[in-house]
Amino acid sequence: MSSAVKNLGMIGSEFRNDARPAVIDLWDPENPRTVDYSTFHASCDAVARGLVERGFKPGDRVGILCSNRVEFLEVFYGSMRAGVVPVMIGILLPADTVSWIVDDANVKLVFCETTLHDKLPTTIEATLIGADGENGFEAFKRPGPFEPFVPHGDDVAFLPYTSGSTGRPKGVVLSHRAHSWVAETISKDRDFAPSDRMIVAAPLYHKHAMNSIKCVLVGGSTVVLMRKFDARAYIDAVNRYRTTVVSGVPTIFAMMLQQRDLLTGHDYSFVRLATMGGAPATDTLIDAVADLFPKADIVTIFGITEASAALFGRHPERKPRPRHSIGWPIAGNDFRLVGGEDENFGTLHIRGPGLMNEYNNNPAETEKRLRNGWFDSGDILRRDEEGWYYFVGRGDDMFVSSGHNIYPGEVEVMLERHPDIEQALVVAAPDEIKYRIPYAFIVKRKGATLTEQDVKDHALKNAPPYQYPRKVIFLPAMPMNGVGKIDRKLLTAQAVDMVEEAQKGATV
Repeated sequence: MSSAVKNLGMIGSEFRNDARPAVIDLWDPENPRTVDYSTFHASCDAVARGLVERGFKPGDRVGILCSNRVEFLEVFYGSMRAGVVPVMIGILLPADTVSWIVDDANVKLVFCETTLHDKLPTTIEATLIGADGENGFEAFKRPGPFEPFVPHGDDVAFLPYTSGSTGRPKGVVLSHRAHSWVAETISKDRDFAPSDRMIVAAPLYHKHAMNSIKCVLVGGSTVVLMRKFDARAYIDAVNRYRTTVVSGVPTIFAMMLQQRDLLTGHDYSFVRLATMGGAPATDTLIDAVADLFPKADIVTIFGITEASAALFGRHPERKPRPRHSIGWPIAGNDFRLVGGEDENFGTLHIRGPGLMNEYNNNPAETEKRLRNGWFDSGDILRRDEEGWYYFVGRGDDMFVSSGHNIYPGEVEVMLERHPDIEQALVVAAPDEIKYRIPYAFIVKRKGATLTEQDVKDHALKNAPPYQYPRKVIFLPAMPMNGVGKIDRKLLTAQAVDMVEEAQKGATV
């Protein structure tokens, strides 16, 4: 029999008797709830006892369809204590996709926020979060001590679903062994301690936010949990609770920095760490964040649901991280860059302790992406002479124009170096001659008088000619998807529609 491993649901349990806050829940900002470590761990145990009493066995699956609130965390960690596998379901998904995930994951019960109940298929049992009565969450719990399930080998801990850039989302089967290592590795790399308070506004069903929660629990820290991101409410919470760690995709930081009336006059020297991930960040944004948080380490993070965020971190000798680097390889991982002009550029393949078991019910995709212990990330990276790694772009986003490979991330970083450009997103538009050409969606800085020609001139001066955007579309703000990233798919579709409309006009 394989050796026992740590139950992921028990991380941070050494703090279970502490009266210090574990979660400051801002689901209802007018009535914040502070839940201490003792209460939080007792509630997780009560969820586990409730599942066992109702006949759930290790390996059974339960769904979580819920916005950010402490009950989400109690279900997530409580389920794993019983060996039951929580399945995280995106709250912005349409009802038919929710139904598909419930079926694909063989979910037997969904813990569902009352306002989201209509998204569930009528055939599935639900325990309602935010409701009283026998079907309510509090009635489900069974208070008392609980002896946690002891996992072995690659026993499954939890099951998130990727956003699915094409087709249906993919269930990513993640083990207790892998993610206990991930949680402890990330927390140690980022120096989480009981004195830390971290603000989290990204959705908990996404791995970025859940990794943050794990860091908090392992460090015995406190999470300030927002229901969703709102720039002004975020700044208010940072000030009110003096959060020492702030985190988000670059778009979140850009939107926060636009609220100058709220930021002016405050001293943010209490912030020690600001992490940015999910997309490249420009020099201008990094400098602005560094100015706002003068004593904070500004860290670009890189993570993959299938391979964790415990991939790159600090240099073992604490050498300074170069600007824009995603970090130094964390010990225990092996990397190779495949398909580039040399071994220092290409698609990242990963082998390490944080890898997924497989894709749920999808052996073809598992075989395609995970071979002989190596996972094909689909991300294009480069490595410098010293050994630091840098993110170039998604292989799926790369497109060919007149024989040239264009990585939108590189072009976006170049465009955002213009002092009047707040944000840029580059997509491929169809073209009869060049096959694909770059279109750029731009958000101007407040008060800027930027023109389309200004943007094109900047690109022609600072990049190869094939990268300059053939059309520039100005937007008041970038559209966001459910996990707080710019909705690239939506803007790509808009670019295609523009080309089609222009072609129709030319034939009239």
